[in-house]
Amino acid sequence: MDIEVLPTKKVVVLGLDRRPLEDLIWCASTYSINRLFWIDGYLLCDEVYEKAFEHEIAKHEFPISQLCYTEFPTYKKYYEVEKGVHLPIVNVTGMKIFTDLLREIVQANER
Repeated sequence: MDIEVLPTKKVVVLGLDRRPLEDLIWCASTYSINRLFWIDGYLLCDEVYEKAFEHEIAKHEFPISQLCYTEFPTYKKYYEVEKGVHLPIVNVTGMKIFTDLLREIVQANER
């Protein structure tokens, strides 16, 4: 068996916005986002279309149509939008793609 690991070479973020926590959560729940991502004190919500995976395979470039973020100091497994409605949160600390995305977010905030 031959196994080849081909990491994503480039991520293209078409929209990057800092949002208040409540706005990010409400947007994610109304757009049927099924999970949020937490890394080093930030909560991330990404909008990725199914065709993005086909594009990544063909061009080794992964498009994210929208990436929203907010400060979220402490990790927890889910966020309760309202009674009975929970958004799962995945701890992605240590994952290269998210580490690199967070670095870009921090740099964008410094500009």
